[in-house]
Amino acid sequence: MADKHTPDHTRVQVTQNPNFMLSLARGLEVLNAFTPQRQRLTISQLSQKTQISRAAVRRCLYTLAALGMVHSPDGRSYELLPRVLAVGHAYLAGTPLAKVAQHALDGLSKHLHQSCSAATLDGDNILYIARAAVNNLLSVDIGRGSRLPAWATSMGRVLLSALPQEQLELALTRASLVRYTPHTLCDIPGLRDEIARVRMQGYALADRQIELGLCSLAVPLLSRGGQVIAALNVGVPATSMTPDALKDTALAPLRYAAMELSLQL
Repeated sequence: MADKHTPDHTRVQVTQNPNFMLSLARGLEVLNAFTPQRQRLTISQLSQKTQISRAAVRRCLYTLAALGMVHSPDGRSYELLPRVLAVGHAYLAGTPLAKVAQHALDGLSKHLHQSCSAATLDGDNILYIARAAVNNLLSVDIGRGSRLPAWATSMGRVLLSALPQEQLELALTRASLVRYTPHTLCDIPGLRDEIARVRMQGYALADRQIELGLCSLAVPLLSRGGQVIAALNVGVPATSMTPDALKDTALAPLRYAAMELSLQL
């Protein structure tokens, strides 16, 4: 790989090399296949999730292992190593959106005494860019850089509702619709109707969709040009507050925080 001493023309040749770009894209696809719910995957499973051939997946894993980003504890399946965090750390730590969102969430969380998060759409998942946690209501630890399936989360449904209909249909077709709880809405017609409702009302309520103990409310975060660039949410224990009570308590403060944050971007 070109370093700081590599001539500029060599860097251009490398980055414009079709084989290099294809390998890079495949490597990123393989990394993105790992989720909090599927932290360990075999070559066959990775091939199925990414639609990349097994041979190409094997080559990607060989390179990623050499870079210290994945390893195979049993010789059959693979899992991510902490070094993979370096891929997104600079973005998550340095982007203006993440910085101002964290400040806004800290204030909102202190006001509501509940956990608050911000996320952007990352393929078919949401990517957490900021979080102020009071209680972790999920079975996996959530923080900056965590990813969850967009279709099953309040922030994800807000972000999906901003997509053109054709892109939304593709996203729903690609989604692995897992019934995380008895309450999970995991059929395409139902999700299509729910996302249309979110688009119309301007917020999403997800009651026990991905965890039995979690009820969350999300609103869009707009750029100054009016484009949806992220989503903000508040999560509460499902046993302590009904969806209607969460809406009555948190919707206005959440929308105000999103408006204030938009003005800072």
